[in-house]
Amino acid sequence: MPERIPEEVVDQVRLNTDIVEVISEYVQLKKQGRNYFGLCPFHGENSPSFSVSPEKQIFHCFGCGAGGNVFTFLMDHNGMPFQEAVAALGEKSDIQFDFSDTGEAAPVETNQEEKTQLEGIGLLEKLFHHLLMNTEDGQEALEYMLNRGFSEAQLAQYKVGWALPGWETAATLLEKKGFNLSLMEDAGILIKRDNGSYFDRFRNRVMFPIEDSKGRTVGFSGRIIHPDKNEPKYLNSPESPLFQKNSLLFNLHRARGAIRKQKYAVLFEGFADVIAASETVSNAIATMGTSLTKQHIQQIKRLTDTVIICYDGDNAGTEAAYKAAKELASNGMTVKVSRLPADTDPDDYIQKFGPEKFKTDIIQNASSLMAYKMWYLRSGKNLQSEDGRLSYINAVLPEISSLRSAVEKELYLKQLSDDTGVSFSSLDEQLKTFMPIKETEVQPEPLPPPKKQTIMKAHQRAERYLLAYMMTGNDTAYTIQDQLGGLAFQSDDYQAIFTYLLTYIEEGKSLEPGAFIECLPDRHLRSKATELTMLELNAEVTKAEIADYINEMKKYTQLTVIRQKEAELRQAEQMNDMKSATALGMEIFQLWKALKGQHR
Repeated sequence: MPERIPEEVVDQVRLNTDIVEVISEYVQLKKQGRNYFGLCPFHGENSPSFSVSPEKQIFHCFGCGAGGNVFTFLMDHNGMPFQEAVAALGEKSDIQFDFSDTGEAAPVETNQEEKTQLEGIGLLEKLFHHLLMNTEDGQEALEYMLNRGFSEAQLAQYKVGWALPGWETAATLLEKKGFNLSLMEDAGILIKRDNGSYFDRFRNRVMFPIEDSKGRTVGFSGRIIHPDKNEPKYLNSPESPLFQKNSLLFNLHRARGAIRKQKYAVLFEGFADVIAASETVSNAIATMGTSLTKQHIQQIKRLTDTVIICYDGDNAGTEAAYKAAKELASNGMTVKVSRLPADTDPDDYIQKFGPEKFKTDIIQNASSLMAYKMWYLRSGKNLQSEDGRLSYINAVLPEISSLRSAVEKELYLKQLSDDTGVSFSSLDEQLKTFMPIKETEVQPEPLPPPKKQTIMKAHQRAERYLLAYMMTGNDTAYTIQDQLGGLAFQSDDYQAIFTYLLTYIEEGKSLEPGAFIECLPDRHLRSKATELTMLELNAEVTKAEIADYINEMKKYTQLTVIRQKEAELRQAEQMNDMKSATALGMEIFQLWKALKGQHR
């Protein structure tokens, strides 16, 4: 890519991008008034000082000073150059360009092979769904799904389908439509025979499309409807650049809004549970048969800091839930765990009791992490025996010691006393011998040194607001420039921004905060300009207000001259130069007289 991207391309991408939506992928934001606030991703803090303005399409941290527009955020947060930031956001907005050496931009298809694979997968998704919902060939599978408690609305919403028993149904269709079958093999849809021909990977299975965080179908999971010891119950697409189970969260793109609104996510063990619960649980996601990974947790943390885990009620589900809960807690998240009856999965429970009861009795009745740990550590132990009680106590006390709240410690010590029959005082004494468990304790990041609070002088406030008003529009900028009449800003940063601003509008560009900030040459000036645009200003600035600000600037300039003359006077007196001292004294008198006359 060349150093300069055509401005019309940058503007098109910026205008088609919502800065709140982009930053929300990295920072959990909450709306307060007209802006959104969250913990700054550029420095450690416990109180949110990071602000995002949807109106002005900029961000600013009042703690560390970081600021800019949506391109700046990606550049600073992800360490990517400007061109990559524009390209990444362009792809999100379906604006894709090829930047030639001449600087001309032309639309291109980025990664044509991947696009072809997605189109092929999408074609099969439509085929499978049609076969299930509208044909005699899919009737048995449709009845099977309906009998399992899935509604036709759910099957339509999640585009569930049916793959015919034939060996080459998908391969034949893809070849007929002109797809490169080798590419579709790489996408995990087809398998190549030794003789070079291709056959379908998925046959005689109910097909569940698997979508990525952008809502693109990147693969499938197929389920057999007749048990066969020679066939796996579920068959997933193989790992590929598109289909990566360690980063895929089923239903994430649908649940994103509900998770933000409800302020928590419900994590299931499988996608079928998500679909079954969708009638009453809209904030549900699931892993793809893998343990929870760092990539999964990072995606969840962008949306919420609270997760309710609802895994199967068998031993394997219990172990997996305990492991996932510890992993989430170690990453600073609040965790609750829903417990199902033994050997029952969410889908079974919903079929038996209905989705409403599932939500109220299972999801909304989730246990705290500590309560779940105590239940988990008590399982399998005989509390009627001395060894069983001691084993349980020694397992639970380290967990209680890691709690930060004294109230919580007392609550769970009382429960432990009730469970074991050992006195509260004895358990409390024993608790003192345990150190907190480091793996579940999340240390807060060190706070930056507090900024000294300084009272802003009148001329500093005047420069600040005058320049902020200039950045609101071309007409206002020209009006203030005319009234300044060559008067300079005392702040070097503000004078530099002022100069860049005049150049910007002289080039015929319309002043928009996000666009202007983008043209500033370094991070420091962008931060200063962003800070100015975040000021609360009147809808329109009056001539009187402008005049007041300019008078304060002139007054400070005159005071600076007087102080310089007073310093020269002191020096003349020290050197016994009475002639110069007398002249300077008269000059200072006249300057003070003029100053008082102007600012009565």
